[in-house]
Amino acid sequence: MPTIPGLHHVTAISGNAQANVDFVTGVLGQKLIKKTVNFDAPDTYHLYYGDAAGRPGSVLTFFPFADAAPGRPGPGMAEAYAYAVPPGHIDRLTDASATPSERFGARVLTLRAPDGGVAELIETEGATDAHGFHSVTLNLSDPGPTARLMTGVMGYAETAHEVFAGGERLRLTAPGGAEGAIVDLVRRDGAAPARQGAGTIHHVAFRAPTGAAQLDWRERLAAAGHPTTPVIDRQYFDAIYFREPGGVLFEIATDAPGFAVDEDPAQLGQSLKLPPKYEAMRDRIARALPPLSVPA
Repeated sequence: MPTIPGLHHVTAISGNAQANVDFVTGVLGQKLIKKTVNFDAPDTYHLYYGDAAGRPGSVLTFFPFADAAPGRPGPGMAEAYAYAVPPGHIDRLTDASATPSERFGARVLTLRAPDGGVAELIETEGATDAHGFHSVTLNLSDPGPTARLMTGVMGYAETAHEVFAGGERLRLTAPGGAEGAIVDLVRRDGAAPARQGAGTIHHVAFRAPTGAAQLDWRERLAAAGHPTTPVIDRQYFDAIYFREPGGVLFEIATDAPGFAVDEDPAQLGQSLKLPPKYEAMRDRIARALPPLSVPA
């Protein structure tokens, strides 16, 4: 049975762009690997972070809207992304005021971005840095249909379950040990309705190593009753999208061509990069975007 290797990227909505850069590069320790614009709203940045090469499984992206109203995660939305960090990494953080907790035997530190977004660091045996994803958590009113899609079609397996005060967490894991192989499904009693805005996750993207694999997934999902969009060129990968049964927006993105397609690998994130359709408007777009101070 074909399987999804794991996460490709996670895309969220933030508030102020500079505050977002400061949090993700400073607190989370990620590198800005691409400074471009929202393909559908070019007066707004689309910022990509990851390891120095921007490898799939390390990529976190944001649409920073300075005037965005605060969002609220709830059923039908991903509520948190998590990085796998080496044992002891949490103890070395000097600016984390949160207290670690435990989840399925691993220490977890939950951090809050300035806009309220939730980022987690999970100590993981074998992790060599803090750039690769560990997991993403989906908030669902009923995890069952989503679990059946992911285990019956996408190749995940149920690997852990826990009940906590006011809800439950079901862990699904993709075989093979790729970064971001884990998806947690959480049900919370009495959860308030989700509201998209600053501090919320927009969509979760899974890996397709090749374009042929992506087309195969498009056919398989349609046959299973989950039709996707046509393939969409996102400059650094091709993408297809669909809503999973619980309402979360899923994407399947190709590994290629990658983030060095329009920028020297050693200079990722240094210059404003635009899709070809916006190059004629570069001066106007650049004037509309707020200046950013980015660590070298």
